[in-house]
Amino acid sequence: MKKKVGAIAFASAVAVGGFLAMPSQYYLRRALINLKPGINQYPIFANREVKATNPMPWPKSKLYNTGKIPKKFLPEFKKYKSIAFAVFQHGQLLFDTYWEGYSPTSHSNSFSMAKSIISLGIGCAIDDGFIKSVNQPVSDFFPAFKAYDHKALTIKHLLTMSAGTDFEEAYSSPFSPTTKLYYGNDLQKIAMEMNLIEEPGVNFIYQSGVTQLLAFILKKATGETISDYISHRLFSPIGAEHNALWSLDKKGGIEKAFCCFNSNALDFARFGQLILNQGRWKGKQIISADYIKAAITPDTSLIFKEHNEPNKVYGYQFWKCQYDGYEIPLMRGILGQYVYIVPEKDAVIVRLGQKRSQQRDKQHFTIDQKIWFEAGLALLNQANAEE
Repeated sequence: MKKKVGAIAFASAVAVGGFLAMPSQYYLRRALINLKPGINQYPIFANREVKATNPMPWPKSKLYNTGKIPKKFLPEFKKYKSIAFAVFQHGQLLFDTYWEGYSPTSHSNSFSMAKSIISLGIGCAIDDGFIKSVNQPVSDFFPAFKAYDHKALTIKHLLTMSAGTDFEEAYSSPFSPTTKLYYGNDLQKIAMEMNLIEEPGVNFIYQSGVTQLLAFILKKATGETISDYISHRLFSPIGAEHNALWSLDKKGGIEKAFCCFNSNALDFARFGQLILNQGRWKGKQIISADYIKAAITPDTSLIFKEHNEPNKVYGYQFWKCQYDGYEIPLMRGILGQYVYIVPEKDAVIVRLGQKRSQQRDKQHFTIDQKIWFEAGLALLNQANAEE
């Protein structure tokens, strides 16, 4: 009996091994080896540099690091494995601190904050004339995406996550399309296999595959790699100090545009400052103010399908939340990466970390999100009290 059981186990192991050895299961082998996504996994991927060719160090406030994170927040910073926290006001660095061996120059993964960067890239491509407008049909670039019931799929539908595709968003399953995007080596195949299953422009459904399709459009429209275009149109003009690394699906491949822009807190903050400045940097209009306004304004005509209510939280790949009377545009990533834009305080708050809460508030945001905002607000209030 033992020999029979052993033979069955051996045969099963051989079968599983043979399945995993198949070229089509490349992503699954990597998923099983690396388990869950992490903020420091960029070395397991091929990467392309997003060059910072015009470094402009942040000017430091006269009150730089004179404030302290209130003690009541410190257990939460530890609990959720924070690695960086920075606060900026009036275009100056007011406060920054780091944990777990990270520094102002350490790379860590943006995760879905990269979606906001792709959105800004689309805005630049419209300004540059590579894309006609957000209402241009996707089929102009990829004819396979034809109309659904005579209604064209547009770039705006992709930007607002209302494309109506069958992409399943789930990092927890090793078999989901999201895991295939993250660990796979053929992003184009995955993105182009999405099917339109409902009318676009009706329901807000968060789908990383839709952002990846935006990236293919951006690449085709500009004729450049995503990294090169973002470098000379955004990252360098806003004074990034250190080259970023954008993880690719394979060597020489395409950027994992739905995630995986690896940079640091001080350079991530520049995207927030650009939003705060309505698209301007040092007196130069980098991206049109009208696009910025649309990007951070939720389209309330869409239905947040998961909760069957109007969409009040998502614009063009940017989130928007409300806390204590503040209206806060937001970049965010799955493990607790956040860039808060706080117009009422002329401020930007950045928190990077390895974990976030699984509990959600009434706005459907994870509850840790309010912790970092309140900690940043406390530092701003301390500084304002000293002035």
